[in-house]
Amino acid sequence: MEFGMLHLFENPIGKTEEQIVREQFDLMRAAEDLGFDSIWPAEHHFTEYGYCASPAVTLAAMASVTKRIRLGTGVVVLPFNHPIRLAEDYAMLDLMSGGRVDFGVGRGYQPNEFQGFQIDQTKSRGIFNESLEIILQAWTQERVNFKGVHYQFVDQPVRPKPLQKPHPPVWIASLSEATFPMVGKWGFNLLCAPVFGFQGKAADDLIVKYRNALRAGGYDPATRRIGALCMVYCAETTEQARREFADPVLWYYRTISKYVAPPVGQGPIHGYELYTKTRDLAAHITWDQLLEAGAVICGDRDYCVEQIQKVSERFGVSLFLCWTRLGGLDHRKVLRSMELMHKYVIPHFKKGGAAAYAATAAQAAK
Repeated sequence: MEFGMLHLFENPIGKTEEQIVREQFDLMRAAEDLGFDSIWPAEHHFTEYGYCASPAVTLAAMASVTKRIRLGTGVVVLPFNHPIRLAEDYAMLDLMSGGRVDFGVGRGYQPNEFQGFQIDQTKSRGIFNESLEIILQAWTQERVNFKGVHYQFVDQPVRPKPLQKPHPPVWIASLSEATFPMVGKWGFNLLCAPVFGFQGKAADDLIVKYRNALRAGGYDPATRRIGALCMVYCAETTEQARREFADPVLWYYRTISKYVAPPVGQGPIHGYELYTKTRDLAAHITWDQLLEAGAVICGDRDYCVEQIQKVSERFGVSLFLCWTRLGGLDHRKVLRSMELMHKYVIPHFKKGGAAAYAATAAQAAK
């Protein structure tokens, strides 16, 4: 299993925007040295929830100071961006980085962001579908020819082309029930999110729908990957981890409950159940409920290994996205958690598995 780090660029505690950017860049740069396989900045706009407006710019900076780590987007919000420009930007990033791009995409879910870009959120699925098809054409065909509701192109050349062939791996964030079989039908990798309530039998059923759709589309599920986003914090003791991580996690849930609520006077966006489910859950959930539900993995190294193993085995996860820097958590604590993951947790899931973990733990105990 591979391990990635999600980066939200949130700022709840009054630091300057420059401080936030520098801290996040320090963490992303450190991820390569600490054994993580990928970094995934998330596109968000306008609020303290997160303001990494351009993952492409962020990852271009990282490409220049790293050699190995893959550069993922967690995610690019397709309705906010012109598809031809995205195709150009991420092809250029793929060339700059020696073919290290993972292209994670989503529809977006915050009404204030759609309002800020003056985009009708009820049309987001149609825009998303057209945009992705155009980007793939731009990467794999000499010219783009497309006639849709939102975009039309006739014999449009697009340069450059990405280094990876036929194109960088595509990952689609799936939050609504209808998205899981759609991703499978298209044959793309899946990003799911226990932090957004992806748990229990309902989650098991959605994974089954994804895999069934892969087979129906002629794809072998063994050749497609599932990534899971979890809040993860590792400390020397479970008591310490939970003491330090509780407030940042609860800040996140209280904050998202504001920004997924529809504007005053409007009901939920049709067909997008994240609104009511996440809003109501986030506004009132407690720390104990989060731990019990599995939305948060927070403890000592043994606890983290055990819980990550459960998620991996249950859903067939091959990419585990760790979300550690949130709610203003001091970046030195984030780095310490990453160090413990590097030393004790990640080796358990790499070559040698449990044997490597046992050897490392035994050495540390001496």
